[in-house]
Amino acid sequence: MTLPSELFVDGRWRPSSAGDRLTLINPATEEPFAEVAAAHLKDLHAAVESAHRAWESGWRDLTPGKRTEILFSVARALRAQAEEIAQMESQNIGKPISDARDEAGLGARVFEYYAGALATFGGQTLPVARGGFDYTLRVPMGVIAAIVPWNFPFPIACWKVAPALAAGNCVVLKPASLSPLTALRLGEIAHGAGLPPGVLQVLPGAGATLGEALATHPLIRKISFTGSTAVGARLMALAAGDLKRVSLELGGKSPNIVCADADWERAADSSPMSVFANTGQDCCARSRLFVERPIYERFLERFVDATRKLVVGDPRQSTTQLGPMVSAGQRESVEAYLREARQSGRSVAAGGGRPQPKGYYLEPTVLLGVEPADRCWREEIFGPVVCVRPFDDEAALLAEVNASPYGLSGSLWTNDLRRALRLARRIESGVLSVNSHSSVHVEAPFGGFKQSGLGRDLGLTALEGYTELKNIYVAE
Repeated sequence: MTLPSELFVDGRWRPSSAGDRLTLINPATEEPFAEVAAAHLKDLHAAVESAHRAWESGWRDLTPGKRTEILFSVARALRAQAEEIAQMESQNIGKPISDARDEAGLGARVFEYYAGALATFGGQTLPVARGGFDYTLRVPMGVIAAIVPWNFPFPIACWKVAPALAAGNCVVLKPASLSPLTALRLGEIAHGAGLPPGVLQVLPGAGATLGEALATHPLIRKISFTGSTAVGARLMALAAGDLKRVSLELGGKSPNIVCADADWERAADSSPMSVFANTGQDCCARSRLFVERPIYERFLERFVDATRKLVVGDPRQSTTQLGPMVSAGQRESVEAYLREARQSGRSVAAGGGRPQPKGYYLEPTVLLGVEPADRCWREEIFGPVVCVRPFDDEAALLAEVNASPYGLSGSLWTNDLRRALRLARRIESGVLSVNSHSSVHVEAPFGGFKQSGLGRDLGLTALEGYTELKNIYVAE
C-alpha cells in the first residue's frame, strides 16, 4: 500500500511550496510511519483560485444528470478501494479495522445517496397574488471550505464533499493534521473516477493557519466545519467579516437515559459501546448516563460487567473493539480528568488505567458519585469515560439533561410510548434515538443545538445548505 505524501491540487500531486512535512505517528505502536506535505498560505491561495476557476469554467453549469453520473462513478471507485482506505485509516489513527471497514463503506454510500438525490432536488413554482409566474431555484454557492476532524476522517470528509459537489460547488478539503491520508486518497480516487481537475482540492497542514485563511478568503463562500466548539466559534467570528455561510458540527456531552420501564438489560448490554466506541473520541458519545433509581443498582452491575468484557487491543485484529487513542496528548488530557475526579473522591467502577505499555491505550472507565458541578460531568472529555448518576423524576431529569451547554445527540430507553414522545420533544438535542444508540443516518439531517453547532450534515437538508435560494418572478 503506497501512502499519499503530497498535496492534491488541481487534480494532481504537488509538494508544499515551503517544503514542510507532517510526521504521522501510528497510535498503536507510537512509531512514525509516514510523512505528508504541509500546505502553506501560498498553496492555499493556489488551491482556492484553482477551485474557483473550475467552478466558473463549467462545474456549476454541468447538468444534474452529468453530476449524478460522476458521483456514482466516484462511489464505485471508493467501493473498489474500500479495503485500502480502511487499512490506511486504521494505521493512521488506531481505529479498529472492523470499524474502519464500515466507515469506508459509509463514505461510498454517501456519494451514492447524493448522486441519486439530485433527481428529486430542486425549487418550487409558487402562486403569487399579482399573477404571473414565480419560481425558485437552488443555485450553487461557489467554493466551499470543508474542515474535518481526526476522529472520523473519511466518512465526515465524504458527507461534506459529496453534497457540496452534488449541488454544483467546488471544494477545498482541509483534513486534520493527525489524519490526512484518507482525505488525500479521496481526492485522488474522485478525480480518477471522472471529477474534473480543480473541483476537489485537499490541503493537509497547520489547522490554525489554514483554517483562518479559509475563513477570511474572499473566494470562499461557505465554511463547513466539524470539530471543537472553541474552534467553531473562532471560525464563525472570522467568517462574519464578509458574511460567509457557515455550518458547524461541534462538541457534545450527550445523555443516555434509561427509564425503569425500559428493556434495561438490553440497554445495559449495548450502552458501553454508545460511549466507548472509537475509544470515546466521538462528539455523540453518551458520556452522561442517567438511570432511574428503581433499576439503578441492577443496571449498573450489568453495565460495568459489559464494559469489562470489551476487547481493547491491536486495531489490526478483527476482534478488537477499542483501539488506542489518537495521540499521547489526547490520552494525557483524558487522564487529567480522571485524576481530578479521583482527587474529588469520585469512585472508579471499571477501568481508568493503561492496559499495556506500548501504544496510546486507555481502559474504558466508569465513574460513580459524580456531581453536576464536576468538570468530568460538564465538559466534553473526548475519551473512554462515562459518568453515571441515578434520577428520580422527569422534571429533575430534564433540568439536568438540558443544563448542558451542548445538545448534539442522545439516547432514551423506555417502553412507555407517551413518555418517549414527551421526553423526546423536551430534550434539547439535534439528534435523539429511542431504544437505540444510532446517531447517524445518511438519509437524515445530523447536527446539534446550542454550543453543539448550527446547520446540518447529511440528508436532503445538507444539499439545501450548500445552495443559495433564488426567487424569480416573471410578469404576465
